[in-house]
Amino acid sequence: MKGRLWARIIPALVVLTLLATACGAPAASTPATPVVLRIGMSGSPDSRNPGNAWLTEAFDLMELVYDSLFYIDFAGNYHPELAESWTVSDDGLTWTFTLRDGVEFSDGTPLTAEDVAFTLLAYRDWGEFGYQSGYTAHIADVQATDDRTVVLTVDMPIGNMESQLLFCYILPRHIWEPYAGDVSAAVAFENAEMIGSGPFRLVEFRQGEYYRLAANKQHYLFPPVVDEVIFQTYSNQDALVQALRAGEVDMITEMPNTVFASLQGDPDTAAVHGAQRSLRDYIFNLIAPEDCPPEDGVCSGHPALRDPVVRQAMAHAVDKQQIIDVALLGLGTPGIGLVPQALGGWFASELLAEDYAFDIAEANRMLDEAGYLDTDGDGIRECPADMDCGGRQLDIGMQIPSDIDSGPREAELLAGWWSQIGIRMTPQVLEPDTVTANCCPAFDFDMLLWGWGPDPDPSFILSILTSAEIPTGMSETGYNNPEYDRLFEEQGVELDHARRVEMVHEMQRMMLEDLPYIIPYYDESVQAFRADRFTGWPVPGEGSGDILYLQDPLSLTVVSPVQ
Repeated sequence: MKGRLWARIIPALVVLTLLATACGAPAASTPATPVVLRIGMSGSPDSRNPGNAWLTEAFDLMELVYDSLFYIDFAGNYHPELAESWTVSDDGLTWTFTLRDGVEFSDGTPLTAEDVAFTLLAYRDWGEFGYQSGYTAHIADVQATDDRTVVLTVDMPIGNMESQLLFCYILPRHIWEPYAGDVSAAVAFENAEMIGSGPFRLVEFRQGEYYRLAANKQHYLFPPVVDEVIFQTYSNQDALVQALRAGEVDMITEMPNTVFASLQGDPDTAAVHGAQRSLRDYIFNLIAPEDCPPEDGVCSGHPALRDPVVRQAMAHAVDKQQIIDVALLGLGTPGIGLVPQALGGWFASELLAEDYAFDIAEANRMLDEAGYLDTDGDGIRECPADMDCGGRQLDIGMQIPSDIDSGPREAELLAGWWSQIGIRMTPQVLEPDTVTANCCPAFDFDMLLWGWGPDPDPSFILSILTSAEIPTGMSETGYNNPEYDRLFEEQGVELDHARRVEMVHEMQRMMLEDLPYIIPYYDESVQAFRADRFTGWPVPGEGSGDILYLQDPLSLTVVSPVQ
């Protein structure tokens, strides 16, 4: 549920020079001076409300200010967070959690079992409360039997309870209870103060500019070493690099791969790269007019894209390795489906050998045989006579959020290859909010260039292809396959891990065959920090697993100023 890599999706504003000057450099030699860690990013949280947030930047903030019953380390292992211990009944239906003693919310109110029970039931009952509601679908009831004991019952045994509760941020009942029976009011709640129990508390927030966090030095697991963290938004990745070099920020969450080597050679900075749970996707609009969501749907996609032969031919005309080499400078691996390689055994590596090979001749043959011909010799194919394309040739628009720096270059490559098979693709670089509005459930596009940041468990990322998510805005493709839906439901309650892995692999095979997306690559994370100011960053190969995610709470609680 890390959210769309819409990065990602809010137009960024350059932070005022006054702010950077006021922050100053952390002075480790003066104990009375607060230690301030400054992080630069090119996006911004779209909401402070977990039920109205969709972007990775928003969930970075959520994880810093809220706690859950479990947390996950960089190696992908689950550990108890608010839960001190738990037991499971023999039938797998009842989970009994004992909470840690003495935990408080940032407003000083004790966090009790009542808050946990209220939160989980609220997520379930609200139904359409962002990503959170999907994690509570199998909860039958939650009871607080005393201040520290939570008894959770499910309607059937499930094999991934830890992953389902991982992102169920525990909310203070005394703040959220007025919205308990009204999902619209709950989603509309601004949640400006973000009262939570995490290792940091929010003290200042300016949309599109910056937000400031103060350390919770009394946190029961992760009391931060630093005193404050400021996340500053910059207009683009080049501005982030300049801010890092100038000392305005101490770490940047993203940067152009072209500057990686130069930052590595700078004695004051450290540039690192490593695996991340993310992917690029080229999204087809598959929704048919008769299935268009009645309230929000526009459903203007090109009819030819609903033909799997067209999508498969287009996949044959994509050189994934060249995209990686050109757009990522080699820092990525070819993609297959929505489950990235960073998810380990969940990734269906056997499908790599079955991917659509780059073969322009084969793509042309497939389209010829399917009746997509260029009868007027203008280089663009027309739809077969028995397909109503509204007079359109195979001319396709691809919408690209303006904050995806590599998007135009990727689209240029795609347009060149697809022109060789008689398909004209026109890139349309738009403001991220516009792409979001056009996407889902409006389905007002032909294709989109975007990305996802999946959970450690594959259930969430697999869910976006279920037919149930078409009207909710989670499905970007309108893909509708009853067999896929059935497998998704079954894998979610499968207790045998090996069997569940098989089912997840089979769903990836369906994705590859039906091709609602072309997944060109899984990109590596490239981040950098000021090595002359802070130390202790958990980078791959130094005991932190393979995932690189420096803005994670686990990172920000352990870094310390260079003495």
